[in-house]
Amino acid sequence: MPEDADPQLLDRSIRQELRSLSKPNADAVAKHLVAAGLALDSDPARALAHARAARARAARVAAVREAVGVAAYHAGEWAEALAELRAARRMAGDPHLLPLIADVERALGRPEQAARVLSDPDVRRLDPQTHAELLIVVAGARRDIGQLDAALAVLARGGLDRDRPKPGAARLWYAYADALEAAGRTEEAAAWFAASAGQDPEGELDAAERAAALL
Repeated sequence: MPEDADPQLLDRSIRQELRSLSKPNADAVAKHLVAAGLALDSDPARALAHARAARARAARVAAVREAVGVAAYHAGEWAEALAELRAARRMAGDPHLLPLIADVERALGRPEQAARVLSDPDVRRLDPQTHAELLIVVAGARRDIGQLDAALAVLARGGLDRDRPKPGAARLWYAYADALEAAGRTEEAAAWFAASAGQDPEGELDAAERAAALL
């Protein structure tokens, strides 16, 4: 267990969920969850091992199942990721995992299943940024099966008003521009890459470079 796996690093809502466990068990589970989070980017396999250890102690806690699902996703263990993310969603009754569930369906080679996630009744409960992420994933699924026009239509549902950008606009408009470029609509693609760059002051995306390359 890493020395910096401090249970206090967990989100308060997760600590609240762990109160259903005995104090010693809750502490152990919390440390495994923190360790999983710390290793997620640098060592996904180690993160998954910690998440599984937490699941072995607290399989009925939704946050634990979500942690296993997210770690499995990063480790490329797609079947486990899908099972755990679905379990977490069922237990918590929260739809915020829908974009990740759809992306796992894509990774499993089931783009049609990924696209169907957009029809889930709980999509309406998503916050704007998570909804934008789901649209990006579903548009990618449409592109996987050669439905480029459908992909553009899906992304358009996220809002294409440059004067009133919604949360998640930078990534959504980037995906829209990328699809436009794939469709051979380079001038429009350049404009939307530039619009994406305007919503990305930290430069996390390469939208400005993509726009410049098309001009």
